[in-house]
Amino acid sequence: MTTKDSKYCGCLLYASNALARNITRMAEEEFKITGLAPSYAFLVMSVNDSPGINATALAEVMQLKPSTVTRLVEKMESKGLVTRKTAGKYTEMYPTDKSRALNMRLHEAWVNLYKRYTAALGEEEAIHLAALTFKAAKALDE
Repeated sequence: MTTKDSKYCGCLLYASNALARNITRMAEEEFKITGLAPSYAFLVMSVNDSPGINATALAEVMQLKPSTVTRLVEKMESKGLVTRKTAGKYTEMYPTDKSRALNMRLHEAWVNLYKRYTAALGEEEAIHLAALTFKAAKALDE
């Protein structure tokens, strides 16, 4: 993106997409040390942090549709990073030894991402932006 402001810079759609592209690029660079894309990394961290979490709760934590979570879980299960167990009408996700061994690198990547964007934005501004962005996402959720 150029340094010249776009005529669309006042449009939330264009501004949020530009931000998403930039932060996603940073995240992909930082999470490269884990061998996982950021969305997979956050799923594995979530399961590592909450063994037995069900798909509905995991979808809420990750702010994703349950069908998207199911696809992510299937992929991580095929890589040996998550196991699924049926418990009544729910499917629960559990970490594996492999995912636990990866956990330190996952958190390292997450911290590195945080340090990188707070260095660019300022820590207070980054925290405020994240809070406003999340609040807006919740308000616009249909």
